Amino acid sequence: MRRSTRISSRQSASPAVISDAAEQETRYFSEDGEVVNGTCRKTIRTKRTAQSPRSDDSFSNDNYQERIEENTEDAYEAVEKSRAKRRRVAVRSTSKKENAKTHSQLYERLFGSRPNSAPASFTSAAVLPGRAHGIDYHRPLLLDNKKGRDSLLQWFDQVSTKRKMPWRKAWIDGRGAEDDGELRQQLSRRAYEVWISEVMLQQTRVAVVIDYWNRWMARWPTIRDLAGAAPDDVLGAWRGLGYYSRATRIHEAAKLVCADPDMRGLLPDKVSELVAKVPGVGRYTAGAIAAIVFGKPAPMVDGNVLRVLSRQLGLFGDVKSDKTIIDALWAAADCLVRAVAQDGSKTGNTMLDDPEDGEEQPSDRPGRWGQALMELGSTVCTPKPNCALCPISASCHAYDEGLQIAARKGLVEKSTANSDNVVVDIEDACTLCKPFEFADEDDGSGGKDDNTSKTSKQKKSKAQVQATLQSFAFTTHTAAKSAKKSRTARSSSPVQLDTAALDVIANHARKFPAKVVKKAVREEETLVCAIRRRSDGRYLIHRRPDKGLLAGMWELPSHPLETPHNSTPKTRKTEAEQYVSGLVDKTQPNMLKYVSELGSVPWLFSHLKLTMHVHLFELKGDVGDDERVEQISGDGKRGRWSDVVSIDHASMGTGMRKCWALVKGADEV
Repeated sequence: MRRSTRISSRQSASPAVISDAAEQETRYFSEDGEVVNGTCRKTIRTKRTAQSPRSDDSFSNDNYQERIEENTEDAYEAVEKSRAKRRRVAVRSTSKKENAKTHSQLYERLFGSRPNSAPASFTSAAVLPGRAHGIDYHRPLLLDNKKGRDSLLQWFDQVSTKRKMPWRKAWIDGRGAEDDGELRQQLSRRAYEVWISEVMLQQTRVAVVIDYWNRWMARWPTIRDLAGAAPDDVLGAWRGLGYYSRATRIHEAAKLVCADPDMRGLLPDKVSELVAKVPGVGRYTAGAIAAIVFGKPAPMVDGNVLRVLSRQLGLFGDVKSDKTIIDALWAAADCLVRAVAQDGSKTGNTMLDDPEDGEEQPSDRPGRWGQALMELGSTVCTPKPNCALCPISASCHAYDEGLQIAARKGLVEKSTANSDNVVVDIEDACTLCKPFEFADEDDGSGGKDDNTSKTSKQKKSKAQVQATLQSFAFTTHTAAKSAKKSRTARSSSPVQLDTAALDVIANHARKFPAKVVKKAVREEETLVCAIRRRSDGRYLIHRRPDKGLLAGMWELPSHPLETPHNSTPKTRKTEAEQYVSGLVDKTQPNMLKYVSELGSVPWLFSHLKLTMHVHLFELKGDVGDDERVEQISGDGKRGRWSDVVSIDHASMGTGMRKCWALVKGADEV
């Protein structure tokens, strides 16, 4: 910032000038003599020089001028604060825009169209053990290899029916359909089936989901059937899948889709509309519906696909929480599915094949491709991969790096692996990957004596930090030579490797993506209080709030322990009695009888380890349904008296269901 000096003349100011002093535009000289108009950024108060004794009038005028300058300076400071605030907002806004622009340029560089002769840095290998590489290393080799893309689709066609997933069905080609009404019904039902399957499959194994999906579809075969269902029935059908808020969102979304005058029971065919209009549908589920049902080239990226693409691109980062890494893999998935869609078009351009509206020509290829990546990630490219069965190992950077390690160990011929070091301009060095923590056995030195091993361990942390720079400093071969060899090696089929070599490769591949330290699961304890009414054998149950953990589910009255981890049967009994007494009419406290503590039920949620201590109480006397027990508890939970059969069919979480089993067992005794 240039310093400025105010030009001012000491003059008497009139009252009119005083009122406008803070708003006047002032002229400034910068250090180079340029006149700058506007409000100053750094105010320098005018200093009075020593003067001879003045009259009272002159002294008064000087005080007057001083007050003007003080007021003006206060105004300048206020303006400066306002400007500083605007600058901070502008910096944040500019930063976001610059990041978006930078990422856009990066994605265009990595995933945009390439000429036949790519630059050397594009195909060069990572320098092991530190994995020094340029940013272009992460361009998907499948993007420039139609044969590799076809190999994955062919593999999927062979294995797609092995696990007998009932939601996997032939694609409905609506082009040229004679009956639009019938086509609409078919697409509505198909989109509904895929939607339910994808939500159920989130964080749940396929083998478990199959039975749930079949029961769900038998009960509500269409989206309109689901829209007319009772909320308790929907929650009950979801019981055991966890994340019960998903069931509630599905139900609410079904009602919205059926009531919407535009959708009329048919989910939108575009990702943007699905995300915007259908509650609970994110970009993954939207992509699955758009690709599988409507044949749109939309990416489908779940946890399995993130792992597959991380290995294919050699991108070593956190795919769970690092937004930059996640967005890069989504961008890679998007360009790959578009390439697959173009493979099946007549002209090689999906948009040119549909000249009437300029949209992509639909086909079954995007849906097959997305499901192929997910199938590969869940059956072959698992956290512990079986690289020998992978149909696209020839394009996998993690596989190629593992092959280099196997070659350095003497398990394969060095000519098989792309092991030449390359010169990478440090300015083009990858900024996406995390530092790679290579293990001692990856250095290719074979056996070590004890002293060497100890020395290596002492230097390991330092080597991890400096690995990338060292690799840049000590490379010897030219990039062009390595690139030519790389293109030749990767265009050929993988060689046959023995078990030892494959183990080394798989051991390296399993390091991708980067592992993150899991946060410690919070531990809590709660009292579960079953209150049995002696007159009719009914129990009090509460419905949980509509938002939060187990939203809308029924439960036995529950209360968190005030001092968890240090509780004893005696302290738990005291707290349970205090809690239940608050539910019963305080005018007749003798009607409540404590029976016993029936046991404890541990239950693990994704973020919480909960221990539920089950206590049984009995309410004496002939009490009506709405007497002596609050129907709405202090924490807003709605309650009712229910018999055993009703509770058996109520929508309860699996953990609470186990607590109920303890209560039923005690009742039968």
